[in-house]
Amino acid sequence: MKIICIARNYSEHAAEMGSPLYGRGSREALSPAFFIKPDSALLVGRKPFFLPDFSSRIEHEIELVVRIDRVGKSIQERYARRYYSSVTLGIDFTARDLQAEAKRKGLPWTLSKGFDGSAVLGDFIKLDELGGDVQNLDFSLLRNGNCVQHGNTGDMLCGVDRMISYISDYMLLRTGDLIFTGTPAGVGKVERGDLLEGILSNQHILYCKVK
Repeated sequence: MKIICIARNYSEHAAEMGSPLYGRGSREALSPAFFIKPDSALLVGRKPFFLPDFSSRIEHEIELVVRIDRVGKSIQERYARRYYSSVTLGIDFTARDLQAEAKRKGLPWTLSKGFDGSAVLGDFIKLDELGGDVQNLDFSLLRNGNCVQHGNTGDMLCGVDRMISYISDYMLLRTGDLIFTGTPAGVGKVERGDLLEGILSNQHILYCKVK
């Protein structure tokens, strides 16, 4: 099982990070930048997230997550919708200090993104129960009851079907693979004792206590 994460997929988040947007041309033509987390990064079942000793700044990034239902390679964009039926929310925890250091040195982000427990996963919901349009979903992250991130999947720079098509040109997609589709603006530091809650289309589907 692969955890594939799309980077800089919301313009306001890219701006707050001071990062250039990837790709050129129209939204439909954009080629997404992505990275991989190991399966040991997955945190499910509402288990707590323990702040690691190696970072002084862990930040939350709430994202829509798509689960692949069938094996596919070189999937045409027009057929991509056949490869998923359920979505959830996830938190891409990022060691921002380690990421900044990697950027300065021109190194990959692996240490800052792929550590154990860095991919929190909520409860999956059938997309049909949410109206069927993956590009029209509201989602939010609450930190201790206060909304700190809010987005709509219609604001993605690269849509879900496009990213599935693009990724599958480079690597085989298998049943159970997860795609974290990018985060909107509002990322921020988490502290011990925080309660993080993810809301997708008015449904609370993700809970994570920081310890």
